[in-house]
Amino acid sequence: MTDELELLRVWDTDAAPLTDPARAKARHRLLNAIARAQQHPDAAPSRRHALRLATAAVVAVAVTGTAVLIAEGGTGEGDHPDHADRVSGTATPRMGNVSAVTVLNGAAAQAGTYEKPVAPRDDQFIYSKRIIKETERKTGAVKTYEDVSWDSVDGSKRSLTMELGRVIWEEPLKKGESVWPPREWSKLKKLPTDPKKLIPDIAGGGPSSSSISDFTALEWSHAYFMLGELLKWPVLPQGLRPAAYKALALVPGVKAVPGVKDSAGRTGVGISYPESPFAEGKYLIFDPESYEFLGFRDERTSASGDKTYIQLSHVVDWAIVDRMKQRP
Repeated sequence: MTDELELLRVWDTDAAPLTDPARAKARHRLLNAIARAQQHPDAAPSRRHALRLATAAVVAVAVTGTAVLIAEGGTGEGDHPDHADRVSGTATPRMGNVSAVTVLNGAAAQAGTYEKPVAPRDDQFIYSKRIIKETERKTGAVKTYEDVSWDSVDGSKRSLTMELGRVIWEEPLKKGESVWPPREWSKLKKLPTDPKKLIPDIAGGGPSSSSISDFTALEWSHAYFMLGELLKWPVLPQGLRPAAYKALALVPGVKAVPGVKDSAGRTGVGISYPESPFAEGKYLIFDPESYEFLGFRDERTSASGDKTYIQLSHVVDWAIVDRMKQRP
């Protein structure tokens, strides 16, 4: 359905209250529709899920609990014993059983060992190149995209991004708008590198004294989504990426799915969250031995709603550059 307002027209005011999962899904759809309309009115749903929210929308979320983001994907597969083969699209040998917690904590250790400390200047740009391999479900037709982006470090300049080959210019944020993940390096540096502090901080939209032991299922779903979006950012301050992996390991219900292939054809372990209503068919993919992060598996539906695509993506290059369109 392309007209989100149609959801309101057919709403039955006498209907029973929504369950938490249904409410989460509705919130997710509405806010992302708002965000996309504000950024690129004619564009398809963004691969990057950049959440540009007016202050009024944020207040509406806090007060009414009726709006948050939209997942790009269509229908996903359930947690079935043969799930790994259907996820990868190819029959693959089964790997040994490994828990999601083991994979994510291993990824945190690996990232902490090999991450490159960076300190970009406010006037610079973060360049990144991402490969996306997209397969249409019905026909099996495959397209490969090489998307590049230049993001202003302090958010004061226009940024350029490519989404499935389309060039999109993003204007600097206006007063009352915010983006997740934060564009400004200064805001990224303020995020906690303690996983137990990072989770309530991002789930609540700012520093919080709340404990994750008190989180509801809806709050865990929100935290999982926000952590996944943070990890899509190509460059993070030192210690933040390992913290995000460790934070994901704390989310109750995360699962490891063997036999998931990435966009380079490598077979890895996918991390999924079957309890989230808007994480179906979406995985973070890791090397089964080193736990190195390999990429993402995602799904999207065409604007017409009649086509569904499986997306595999990974970042192949990034750098800090001085000018827009400069490459390393």
